[in-house]
Amino acid sequence: MEKTLASIPFTPGLELPVNVTPLVWVITIAVTIAFFVWEFFAHVRKPHEPTIGESARWSAFYIALASVFGVGIGVVSGWTFGGEYFAGYLTEKALSIDNLFVFLIVMTSFAVPKIYQQKVLMIGIVIALILRGIFIAVGAALIENFTWVFYLFGALLLVLAYQQAFTHDGSNPADGRFMRFVRRHLPVTDEYHGDRLTVRRGGRRWVTPMLLTIIAIGFVDLIFAVDSIPAIYGLTEEAYIVFTANVFALMGLRQLFFLIGGLLERLVYLAQGLGVILAFIGVKLLIHALHKNELPFINGGEPITVIPEIPIWLSLLFIAGTIAVATVASLVKTRRVRASDLPPAP
Repeated sequence: MEKTLASIPFTPGLELPVNVTPLVWVITIAVTIAFFVWEFFAHVRKPHEPTIGESARWSAFYIALASVFGVGIGVVSGWTFGGEYFAGYLTEKALSIDNLFVFLIVMTSFAVPKIYQQKVLMIGIVIALILRGIFIAVGAALIENFTWVFYLFGALLLVLAYQQAFTHDGSNPADGRFMRFVRRHLPVTDEYHGDRLTVRRGGRRWVTPMLLTIIAIGFVDLIFAVDSIPAIYGLTEEAYIVFTANVFALMGLRQLFFLIGGLLERLVYLAQGLGVILAFIGVKLLIHALHKNELPFINGGEPITVIPEIPIWLSLLFIAGTIAVATVASLVKTRRVRASDLPPAP
């Protein structure tokens, strides 16, 4: 298999493959930062609620941009890598939509005015990207030095899959123990003061509900990073693909929130669909771990190749198919429920 993408993120002193130099990483990260800075000044700085048309246009643009980038990877570096990118992008996008659902719960709990929701989402997305970047670097270092980490990632994903499918109860993070702890230790105003995070009143600095909302969303981002990074490392070991798939999955997430805000509550089987995807990737990781096995207490430290590894094209089809089935089944169910709640015709 041809390898032209970096297997690890740039770290001083480490040798990089020829086609992914430190300059490529610097340019990629610089463009990502520039994009989010532009997003803030062009769309978020002035508080307003985006229209459906605005959200639809920008969502379509970012999805198209992500697709063009994936095709570029396939053309330049081979379609094995192209398939890994698209499988990773779809998985991260699906997990991001689940993330949006929790964002909606948090913002509803804190009664964030709609004109300020863009700012909250933007900050939440940036926090998510920073946390995922840290997890990507840590995951790449672990994979490079310890092959047994595939067993750990696989087992973790199976546990997360179970939690997604059977214990995903939609509980409100804004009312959890962490946020109750924050409220006890910070003086909080009862009302919003525009989009300000703190205000000075009576000679004392107070925090606003806006800051509490951002803290809650940052906590949610940390939890979701634990899901997303092992999942995508189950589809590719290429850190560059992991990073760019995450970046493109988060691009346009703010617009997608306003576009499908009403649809989020209708995706009743999204958690179960994500559970199936995470379980599939977990099994894929465990099979891969057996193929790379070096643990002395498993088969004497020798690889086990009886079960063939799952090819990336099958992973891509399975992930896309599961998302499609979960979405269609959710819409059918909610439509039936709404129809049954309608009063009988006169």
